[in-house]
Amino acid sequence: MHWRSWDVNLKVRLFGELITHTFFWMYFPFMALHFSDAFGKEAAGLLLTIPPLLGMFANLAGGYLADRIGRRTTMLLSIALSSTMFGLFAFSPSPWVDYVAFIGIGIAGSLYWPASSAMVADLTTEEDRRLVFATFYTAMNIGVVAGPVLGSFFFVHHRFELLVTCMIVELLFGLAIYAWVKETLPPRQAGAAPQAFSLKEQFQSYAVIFRDKPFAVYIGAGVLVAIAFMQLDLYMALYVKEHVPSQPLVWWGDWSFSIGGTSAFGWLMGLNGFLVVLFTLPVTRRFENWSDRNSLVLSSVLYGFGLFLMGFTVNIWLLFGCMVILTLGELIRTPVAQSFISKYAPDDARGQYMGASSLQFSIGRFLAPLTIGLSDRLSPLGVFSVIFGITLVSTLLYVYMFRLIAKMQKEVERYTKQRPL
Repeated sequence: MHWRSWDVNLKVRLFGELITHTFFWMYFPFMALHFSDAFGKEAAGLLLTIPPLLGMFANLAGGYLADRIGRRTTMLLSIALSSTMFGLFAFSPSPWVDYVAFIGIGIAGSLYWPASSAMVADLTTEEDRRLVFATFYTAMNIGVVAGPVLGSFFFVHHRFELLVTCMIVELLFGLAIYAWVKETLPPRQAGAAPQAFSLKEQFQSYAVIFRDKPFAVYIGAGVLVAIAFMQLDLYMALYVKEHVPSQPLVWWGDWSFSIGGTSAFGWLMGLNGFLVVLFTLPVTRRFENWSDRNSLVLSSVLYGFGLFLMGFTVNIWLLFGCMVILTLGELIRTPVAQSFISKYAPDDARGQYMGASSLQFSIGRFLAPLTIGLSDRLSPLGVFSVIFGITLVSTLLYVYMFRLIAKMQKEVERYTKQRPL
């Protein structure tokens, strides 16, 4: 699918999400430090467990609203909330108001993404979907790479100006969506009479989704993959900091440039971001003819294997090689996972399936820190082996899920043939 043939909705949102995501990452990585300074490390740690839990419910609500009131309307509500919260943050008189604003920005983002993903699915064919999702993922990761670098200066030295700029950027993005983005809710739903928000109906709708056995297995496998994925910021960071000594990265004669510990972790994460930005689209094109099943299985194995190999070395160049392997798994998985849900979900519940799918990351983020506790009882190789084992279990679940789907499809075909005219 060539860029020129993209719907204007996609073009506007791609540029808008690139810019807003860059500004998001200019402040987000520094919030733990900000709240640690304000409340103390222990209190900040407890406070920062609340936003992911609220985000789980906001994701579900975002999917529900996307299927009821529309993708565009849900995105506009999200942007209105986030711009208001950025304004509150900028003019905040106390750290507690900062915390409320931080929660509000997180909830706004959780409301936005199910509607955004559903709109991409609405506007693309099954053949083009992986590539379009990969393009959006690349844009997001440009923000992940550039944002913290810029934020290390602007958040520390010009926080008020940065937050006001974030508010203005959000408002401009909202105006762009209002002016140029059209609603893509399927006609059957768009023509229905508007319904009042019903918490009871929302829970009933999601109960139906989770009784969908293949989808429930998909969520379970995704939680396991997310637990492994989160280790980049958790156990891998701890391992590199505690076990990787300072060592020359490059040298020439008597001159050398050495890294180790925290600096080595920064280089590894920088390599991950660099690879994601440069190779998401080429890898997606290379694997576009692979089945969803094979892509998800291979990505899980590569990701877990890359982490597992880290347990055998403290050499920085070998660790770079491990990072390349696990990043390849990430690049294969992300567009496939997004396109799979949009293809599997019914048109009239696509937003809700997108919202429910995001639970795998929220639950995985909640469970992932358990590996830190394991590190007190197991060697580094033992911990990485457990992580690898988790990803292997996810591959078995993916294989089982696709068998369930194939079985369901055969039953539908058999019923269709046997049904009298």
